[in-house]
Amino acid sequence: MESTYKVIQLIGSSSESWEKAASNAIKKAAKSLRDLRIAEVVEMDLQIEDDKVVAYRTKLKISFKFED
Repeated sequence: MESTYKVIQLIGSSSESWEKAASNAIKKAAKSLRDLRIAEVVEMDLQIEDDKVVAYRTKLKISFKFED
């Protein structure tokens, strides 16, 4: 069986961790997309204020099955 997948890029954020940021992005995507398949971490960064980390951000490429 042949399939086609679409890949999109999302950025999730969290005040706790990069893993939580990635999870937040996937949870949000799952609300409007079906059949999520693979998530690839592309980049991670931090938001810093007053010399303290205030947010973790994870950029993901997420694939899902493309339907006609």
